[in-house]
Order: sequence, then structure tokens, then C-alpha cells
Amino acid sequence: MNDDLPVELLADPAVRAFVAAVNTQDRDAFRNALTPDATMSDDGTERNLADWTEREIFSSNGSMAVESQSDDGRTLVVRYRNDTWGEMRTRWQFTVEGGKVARFETGQA
Repeated sequence: MNDDLPVELLADPAVRAFVAAVNTQDRDAFRNALTPDATMSDDGTERNLADWTEREIFSSNGSMAVESQSDDGRTLVVRYRNDTWGEMRTRWQFTVEGGKVARFETGQA
């Protein structure tokens, strides 16, 4: 049985757009979900957002199966999968400004 939250039920519209873009591998939609100066960290280390997302999401077929959401949809627990690392349980925290993701922090859950 699949207990994942459907993307359309994610509470925050900016986070919903982010997850949908990742899962459809839509680079344009992904860029549109972010503020122009968006930042991110992975396991507590600041990363170059463009390099990281190309490597960890787009060129490795990344996808997010959302297990739960909290903080009005701005914190997710996700089974994240890509061709490089396989599947892992991760936590994603989003900062949203003006209806777009300004920052996300991810790491092992």
C-alpha cells in the first residue's frame, strides 16, 4: 500500500510547485519555483544550487515520495531517490518568500 502524500495535497503552493517540478524533471518549472537568489544546503553544508540540483536531481532522475508534511507544508519527510544514491529517507525544510522557494535545506531523516 502506498501511503505517500499526493503532490496536489501539499499545503504550501511554492513547495508543491518545487516537488512537482522535481518529480516531472521539469527544469523550467523548477527554476520558476525558486526566487532568483535561492540558496540551499545538504546535510548542513552550503551547496551551489545550480550544480547540486543538476547532479542530484536532473541528471540522476531524482524523485520525491512525500511521507509527511508539517510546518504548514514547509517541512517534508521524503523518500528521495536518484540513480546515483538509490533511495534514502530525507528531511526537506523550505523558506518561502513571495510565493517562491528562497531556500531549502535537505539531509538524512
